[in-house]
Amino acid sequence: MANSSYGSREGLTARSAASSSSSEISLQIDPINADLDDHILGLRGRVSRLKGVANEIKSEAKLQSDFISQLQMTLTKAQAGVKNNMGKINKKIIQNGSNHLVHVVLFALGCFFLVYVVSKFSRT
Repeated sequence: MANSSYGSREGLTARSAASSSSSEISLQIDPINADLDDHILGLRGRVSRLKGVANEIKSEAKLQSDFISQLQMTLTKAQAGVKNNMGKINKKIIQNGSNHLVHVVLFALGCFFLVYVVSKFSRT
């Protein structure tokens, strides 16, 4: 990259750097063929646009960071609510579970008694 020649307009050309490991590019400005003010204004405009883009990226990153923080808080609250409700459901199942067993046993005894009574009347 240091050995290649770059030209922005007529007056700016790149010279190869003295050491090949350097990442710097030195520019030679030919004041006869170039209008320096135009180059400076052009560069200033590009830098201003880049600054605007950087500010937009910064504000978008902040908005997304805030959104992610709010989403994490919402998920944490939802997890706590689910855990709380699961505890309540487990307690209700334990409390009412024995009642369900009693109902099933009573229903089975009732069915057995009904079958017994029907079988007694059907023989006579």
